Amino acid sequence: MAKASAMIALPVEPGKVWQLIGGFDALPDWLPYIPKSELSEGGRVRHLANPDGDAIVERLEAFDNGARSYTYSILEAPFPVTGYRSTLRVVGTDGDRASRVEWSGEFTPVGVSDDAASELFEGIYRDGLKALEATLAAAQP
Repeated sequence: MAKASAMIALPVEPGKVWQLIGGFDALPDWLPYIPKSELSEGGRVRHLANPDGDAIVERLEAFDNGARSYTYSILEAPFPVTGYRSTLRVVGTDGDRASRVEWSGEFTPVGVSDDAASELFEGIYRDGLKALEATLAAAQP
């Protein structure tokens, strides 16, 4: 299995960060790459579309509101991997006056090297976390 991860430190309370990103249907609220999300199967499956119109279908595997994390798998996507499983987590820092957001995943590359697949998802995670930072900065008074 290949792995990828990224993290970002934010000067925002973890509760506020989690309020924005903790909903399994919340990606369009902070990730410009995903303009639309629709839930099915009682909120356990999200149907996303990227700007090119490619379908991305993901299943919520675990959710822990107290720990501010959720884990999901990809059921359908235009990525060269199988067995994709990822976790998004918000960790309080500096006495919960700031946050660290961690996004990590593991997967089996198909038709590409482990390094190429890892670079792809590390780029997605980094870009996503930068978008999160920008969204939170824009919301600050």
